[in-house]
Amino acid sequence: MNKNIAVIRGDGIGPEIIREALRVLDKIAELYGHSFEYTEVDMGGCAIDKWGDPLPKEMLDKAIASDSVLLGAVGGEKWNDVPSTMRPEKGLLRLRAGMGVYANNRPAKIWKQLSDASPLRKEIVDQGIDFIIVRELIGGIYFGEHKTVGDTATDVLTYSEAEIERIGRIGFETARKRNHRLCSVEKSNVLDSSRLWKKVMHRLAAEYPDVTLTDMLVDNCAMQIVKNPKQFDVIVTENMFGDILSDEASQITGSIGMIPSSSLGSTSCGLYEPIHGSAPDIAGKDIANPIGTILSAAMMLRYSFDMEAEAKAIEDAVSAFLDQGYRTADIMSEGMQQVGCTQCGSLILENLR
Repeated sequence: MNKNIAVIRGDGIGPEIIREALRVLDKIAELYGHSFEYTEVDMGGCAIDKWGDPLPKEMLDKAIASDSVLLGAVGGEKWNDVPSTMRPEKGLLRLRAGMGVYANNRPAKIWKQLSDASPLRKEIVDQGIDFIIVRELIGGIYFGEHKTVGDTATDVLTYSEAEIERIGRIGFETARKRNHRLCSVEKSNVLDSSRLWKKVMHRLAAEYPDVTLTDMLVDNCAMQIVKNPKQFDVIVTENMFGDILSDEASQITGSIGMIPSSSLGSTSCGLYEPIHGSAPDIAGKDIANPIGTILSAAMMLRYSFDMEAEAKAIEDAVSAFLDQGYRTADIMSEGMQQVGCTQCGSLILENLR
């Protein structure tokens, strides 16, 4: 299979972690008989320096024309003084809008080798943590009307049936690729928008008889994520609830450097990136953790290219790397062997089967 991947190396540690992810993809192509072509796209601070724009139209067009996009990280203090409309992060917002990605999928997975890093009790962690939050990305209260009149402020939360349906389908399709369990999270005991959300989700459920749908109020979900995370497979929810719950979920895994993410829309072309930032303070020192980016590439293979075996091969290689006692600086613990960014990638390559 031939695929064209737009590669945004970005700023800070971005080029280093992307380099290792591409080495892994090249090995996957060799092992499984695929061909991955890479189209370089400038975005973020590096694009400001080169083009005077965080995402020139030509670069956006290249990303949209690709089969999917792999992003390292953008931003840094170097560009703090540029006009707000030209900040590196504006490039990312324009990329999401241009690609039409409305679903942000963020896994929360505890690797058994790193279980001691989780703030949860050992008996909870030992049961396993492995779920995905599917967050609606471009609607809801963040995109409603915001106004203050005198001493009264108003923020409008609006969702249409069409907006709920499209994110709901992402939730169901994601569950189909996992353990066929979907939890729809809302606040239907209070909010009209949540009552509509629940209605649409139950209507969609008839089209996915192989997926078990359950409902949960958002306040209960926040408690259950730390009380019994094992119960979740896929959570689908609206923008603000998803923002809060995904941040909560990232903390129970114990390591931000290990967490990938994807943003998807109505096509198979997605945006894949680690959840961490550009970390300019460690850029160029070969100590960054590339695993979040490598696992983002695995997500790309699974969710955009339907390459389940290839995605699992990458995940198994990461697990073997951890089993062998290797750690990057951010996940280093007593008795382990510390490795740098490049060596981390090389050792994961050795474990690819």
